[in-house]
Amino acid sequence: MTSFAAPPGLFVTGTDTGVGKTQIAVLIAEQLRSEGVQVGVYKPVCSGASSDQAGRIWWDDICRLRDAVRGIWTDDELSDDVVCPQRFLAPLAPPLAARAENRAVDIPLLRTGADRWNGRSEFLIVEGAGGFLTPLSETTNVADLACDFRYPLIVVARCGLGTINHSLLTIEAARRRGLQIAGVVLNQPHLSDNLELSSDNAAEIESRGDVPVIGVVSWNSVDIRRHGRTIRIAWQTLTTKCSRG
Repeated sequence: MTSFAAPPGLFVTGTDTGVGKTQIAVLIAEQLRSEGVQVGVYKPVCSGASSDQAGRIWWDDICRLRDAVRGIWTDDELSDDVVCPQRFLAPLAPPLAARAENRAVDIPLLRTGADRWNGRSEFLIVEGAGGFLTPLSETTNVADLACDFRYPLIVVARCGLGTINHSLLTIEAARRRGLQIAGVVLNQPHLSDNLELSSDNAAEIESRGDVPVIGVVSWNSVDIRRHGRTIRIAWQTLTTKCSRG
């Protein structure tokens, strides 16, 4: 059996749950798709399902990631098992959600599930669950998985008070593990989050964390802005720069 090398990629993580990792992962994937890149999407584990009156169950993160690259791949190539091989119902940290179903997270599958993209995708977007130290199993957290992938990190942080501290803690935790940080994206996942602090927060995170703040994404926006202007990021180049650095 032929063994294919893993594609280059980015690992999208966050400073907390609900900061908008999926929104940013989708934004990156959609841009790459528009540029003709055979981009894949992968979320190792997902918890917190929705259901309709007919009892059909779905996971919003999976649907959004799938839609971001629809048209590149067939429906079979974008099945739930391909995009996210481990799924749990309760909106809890994965090991707790698994325990509620008398199941356990398959630790090797967290990593090997991405092998489905080897040899066919040119670039892979991996989205973590929760924050950088969120547990994924009884013995594994998001940071451990990021170390396995060795992809540069895109750190998604919430706009507003507290984000400087949360961002710097995440940056420090990543660097202690020898991981490279491609940049930070400040996101406004809720309309109530204070967008006016973004400029000052970005400057503080850049100077104190010695990382680039790529830009700001406002509530429900599909654009990244920097100094009040919409910008377009060369995401593949970010990966190359990190590998050289």
